[in-house]
Amino acid sequence: MSMSRVRRMAWVVAVAAADTALLWLVGTEGWALAAFAAVTGLAMAVSPRRPLAAFLVALSLAVLTGGSYALLVCTGYQAGHRISWRRDAIVAFVATVAHLGALLMIAQRTAFAPDPFVVLARAGVLTALPVLAGRYLAQQREHQRRERELTAERERLHERLRIARDMHDSLGHLLGLVSVQAAALEVAALPAEQRGTVRSLASTARTAMAELHEVVGALRHADRPGVEGIDELVARAAAAGLTVTVERSGSAAPLAEADAGHAAHRVVQEGLTNAAKHAPGAPIRVSLDWQPDALLVSVANPAVTRTGRVTSGGVGLAGLSERVRAAGGLLRVHAEPYEFRLVAMLPLAQGAVGAPA
Repeated sequence: MSMSRVRRMAWVVAVAAADTALLWLVGTEGWALAAFAAVTGLAMAVSPRRPLAAFLVALSLAVLTGGSYALLVCTGYQAGHRISWRRDAIVAFVATVAHLGALLMIAQRTAFAPDPFVVLARAGVLTALPVLAGRYLAQQREHQRRERELTAERERLHERLRIARDMHDSLGHLLGLVSVQAAALEVAALPAEQRGTVRSLASTARTAMAELHEVVGALRHADRPGVEGIDELVARAAAAGLTVTVERSGSAAPLAEADAGHAAHRVVQEGLTNAAKHAPGAPIRVSLDWQPDALLVSVANPAVTRTGRVTSGGVGLAGLSERVRAAGGLLRVHAEPYEFRLVAMLPLAQGAVGAPA
């Protein structure tokens, strides 16, 4: 049996024992106590796979028995940590509000009714606080995962660039010498039967050089998502709980630089990451506007901070600005009082300028 499974079973036993002991202390005995212990243990056992169902069971037991404190905390944390669908989050919120209302109604009908503020504080500590803590830690883990993916992507890019440089420096140099020697033989005085062979050799060397350049270019740009990958990026952000809308205008056209599409992708990626970090829960608007001579990419979200201002700089934005500038474009950060907006302008190819938008 693995250690993780042993720890999970230990948590199930500990929570069931703690809540059962509390219920026994207030006078519950017999089959009612045994049924409570069984339901508590079952809810804890299924909470990693069915966090919402376990949380609803805990809320029901808390209303029926007035206890289930440990179960509420554990299942609330699991619900906040693992629930990703908005529908499940709404169900959990409604159930928590209903639980609070039921506690207030029970308190009013009790002879020695506790103060409503005491009921609210207890419900907040046992339900809302664990859910929020679980949700916060889940968002932090997702943010760290995205950072690890970005780091791994940068490492792969550096390795591809190193391989491309090595191939260009070594094979390119040798093939260049072969091409020069073959060209010299082409103009030399050779017998007729050898001229055809020399011309074939020179043509093969030039073809090999061209193919080497293509391979080097492919190594430099392989697996680098462009504008077409923005939809997938937005879909992943929505699946992680962000509210993202995409607006498109104009007719798509080729960009001027090979890296421009990847730069546009990174602008959207950085904007989504900043919005999730500095304005969690706020709606995000991604805009792709194809102008006659440029693509305008913007990511905007309401400014949600304690001071009413948004930080508008950082290593990520500085590196992004360099990437956009290397692709021939411009990046601007607009940190307005009520909105944070990231805007990049990337020029279109020469043949696309003047095309109808």
